[in-house]
Amino acid sequence: MEDLVQLSIAQGCATITLRRPDARNALDFPIIQALADAIARTAKRIKENSNEIRVVVLAGEGKSFCAGMDLKAVMHDPIQMGQMLRQLSMTLLALRQLPVPTIARVQGAAIGGGCGLIVVCDFAVTHPEAKLGYPEVDLGVCPAVVAPWLIKKIGAGPARAMLLCGGTMKGDEGFTRGLVTHCSPIDQLDATVATLVARLVTGGPHALACTKKMLNDLDGSNDERIAIEAAELSAKVIAGAEAQAHLSRHFSAHSRSNSER
Repeated sequence: MEDLVQLSIAQGCATITLRRPDARNALDFPIIQALADAIARTAKRIKENSNEIRVVVLAGEGKSFCAGMDLKAVMHDPIQMGQMLRQLSMTLLALRQLPVPTIARVQGAAIGGGCGLIVVCDFAVTHPEAKLGYPEVDLGVCPAVVAPWLIKKIGAGPARAMLLCGGTMKGDEGFTRGLVTHCSPIDQLDATVATLVARLVTGGPHALACTKKMLNDLDGSNDERIAIEAAELSAKVIAGAEAQAHLSRHFSAHSRSNSER
């Protein structure tokens, strides 16, 4: 699993890196499982020694942070789609429940489920040219898995407008609309993340853990039932005729575009 998701720890910071750059770190079943495993290992180490890991950075290798769900291989298999969506939903929940501050380092595209990863984190750092958003409805898909986290991040009204309109936006607009907490020039991205990490590791581990738990309790982040129901709804819609038709046209157009290059 280390080939797909790498976990490294240095100076109080655990970095979890998605490593499928040839597919823009798109989320298929193996990489979701590997991410879940890395989060579980991180949580275990924090429990064993609260001073070893004081902050977690979630990153993506290559040009993209995460291009979202990789549905092409499973789009005609409702059972696999459901399993993949349930696994992603529970992985987002586990990421949210880590008892240390989490930061998404968004150097490139964060689309659909990838954008879900960044809003689950406590902080997200990107640059003005990054591509962010939730184009699920454009593909006939319901963004149920990410919807609860987006509502918690930017509020019900703004989340409603964003998810119903679909599409994507640049990083600077994402910052203005609350998807990310920091927006820096791309050549300053790592420096911005490092500055934020340095600030967060000064906090008391017990105080931060208690604060995160309280915040999660207050906004409903610990409600596993919502995560399960969201995955079931997404799976049901994707398996339907409308979504299958939209996705088939999308992948066909994508294949033609690639062959013409």
